[in-house]
Amino acid sequence: MANKTLLDDFARLVTDAAGAASGVRREVETAVRTQVERLLRDMDVATREDVEVLRDLVASLRDDNARLARRLEALERQGTVNRPESNDTSFETGSKG
Repeated sequence: MANKTLLDDFARLVTDAAGAASGVRREVETAVRTQVERLLRDMDVATREDVEVLRDLVASLRDDNARLARRLEALERQGTVNRPESNDTSFETGSKG
């Protein structure tokens, strides 16, 4: 009977220690997370949401650029727009007026 009581006490002690260790682990995780968030905020690092918004904006602008490039190509084929010289950034229209 004494052995059983001793084993029960030991099991209870181990269970309590595991619970305490789990609580300490949560406290450490919370403290580390708070410090890392503060550090990132102080470094002015972009948030995931900011990056996702910019990614979507860039994708939209790429689509617009591709659409405008196709439109310009079609206008050049029609002779409505002349391709500029390599150093010139302005476009001339075919109709002078």
